[in-house]
Amino acid sequence: ERIAASLRITPPSLRKHYFSELKYRDVARDRHDAKIGMMLLDQGEAGNVAATKAYLKFVERNDLMLYGQTQQPQRQSSMKEPKLGKKEAAALAAQNPDPETPLGDLMARRQQSLPN
Repeated sequence: ERIAASLRITPPSLRKHYFSELKYRDVARDRHDAKIGMMLLDQGEAGNVAATKAYLKFVERNDLMLYGQTQQPQRQSSMKEPKLGKKEAAALAAQNPDPETPLGDLMARRQQSLPN
């Protein structure tokens, strides 16, 4: 779109009349990226730690582009349930009586008989 705007033509006209140049741009970009990757790899093998880190980041970005992503998917952190305080735990226990005990059985029957 930017190229079409600079030439003062519509994007479909640009694709129709300049498709070979646009295709060459993609090929040239891939060659340029490959050349940069080779330079980073060579410098990393020579002992340049910064080049090694840059190369690894370069490879990771390339892998993400291969799958159509722009950034790594975020890991789903296991959300821990917040711990309940004494009062909250007591209120929750009062809402859910234990029917195994005589008092809990009585409370459960009373809760069932009350209209909501």
